[in-house]
Amino acid sequence: MSSNEDASAAPAPPTLSPATQIPYHRLAHLRPRYRWWRPLLTGLVALAFYVVLLLVLTVPLVVAAVVIPGWGDEMMVLLTSVRYFDLDRPWLLIALVLPLILMIPALLLASRVVEGRGVGLLSSVTARLRMGWLGKSLLLALAVFAVYFAVVLGWSALAGEAVVADFSHPGLWIMVLLVLLLIPFQAAAEEYVFRGYLMQLVGSWLRHPAFAILLLVPLFVLGHGYDVWGAASVGAFAIVAAWLTWRTGGLEAAISLHIVNNVLIFLLGSVALVDANATSGTVADLVGSMIAMVVYAVLADRWARRLGVTRTATATAPVPALARREGTHHLPRVLHG
Repeated sequence: MSSNEDASAAPAPPTLSPATQIPYHRLAHLRPRYRWWRPLLTGLVALAFYVVLLLVLTVPLVVAAVVIPGWGDEMMVLLTSVRYFDLDRPWLLIALVLPLILMIPALLLASRVVEGRGVGLLSSVTARLRMGWLGKSLLLALAVFAVYFAVVLGWSALAGEAVVADFSHPGLWIMVLLVLLLIPFQAAAEEYVFRGYLMQLVGSWLRHPAFAILLLVPLFVLGHGYDVWGAASVGAFAIVAAWLTWRTGGLEAAISLHIVNNVLIFLLGSVALVDANATSGTVADLVGSMIAMVVYAVLADRWARRLGVTRTATATAPVPALARREGTHHLPRVLHG
C-alpha cells in the first residue's frame, strides 16, 4: 500500500467544538438540574421560605406588643406610618429594610434546594461575588454620585433655597450607624432578586438580553411608591442596573450603584439636606439622576473592560437548550472564570 493510500485511509483527528460563551442572563442553563420550569419553582420555594422567615421575625414582635406596655402603640405607628425614615424612631428604618434583607437567604436557599449546585452563578459568571470589582465599582459610584449631589445642592443654594446641614438631633449618629450597616444589604437584596434571580429567569426562556433587561422594569417600578417622575427615575435605574449586570457579567456594579444611591440619600436625609421620605419628583430630578446613572454606567463598563473583568462564563461542552447535542458521548460542563 502506498503512502498516499495510508494517508487517505487514516481516520481524521476529532474536531473539538469551540467553547460556548454564556452571558449572565443565560446562566440558569449551567445549573446541574436545569429544566425550563425549575427557575420558576425556585421563585415559589423562595417565597415560601421568605414567609417562614417573616413569621419567625414578626410573631415574637406581635407577642411583645401585647405583653409589653407601650409596644402596642409603637406597632400602630409602624402599621400606619408612611415616613419610615424618622430620627425620632430609628427602629422604623429597621422595620423597613430588614424584611427586604431576608430575601437574600430565602432566595439562595431556594436556589440551592431546587436547582442544585451553582448558587454562586446568581452573583456572577465566575460563580462568586467578585469582591475586588465590587470595591472598585463602589468607589466609582461614590465619586460620580458625590459630584451629582454636590451639583444638586449647589444649584438649590443658587436658587435661594436654604441648604444647611443639621447635626443637632440626638438620634443622628444612631441613624447613621443603621444606614451604614443595613442599607448595603437592603440594596444587595433587591439586586439579587431583580437583576439576579428574575433576570436569569427571563433569560432562561428568552435568548436576547433586551428581554431580561426591559421586561422586569415595570415590576421593579411597582415595588416603589413614587409619582410619575419618581417612577420614571426608578425605571431608568432598573434599566441601567440590568444593562450593567449583563455587560459586566455580574451583580457587583449594579449593587454598588444601588448602595451608593441609597446610602447617600439616607445620610443626607439624616442632616436635613434632602427629604429621604420623598415620593415625588420633578423633570429636573429625573434628568439629573439619569445623567448621573448613565455616566456611572459608561465609566463602569469601560473600567471593567480595562481591568479584564470576566463578562461571560465558558462552557467547554454543549449545554442543553443552548446548543444541539450531537452523538451520544458528552463531556461534563466546565466553567472558567
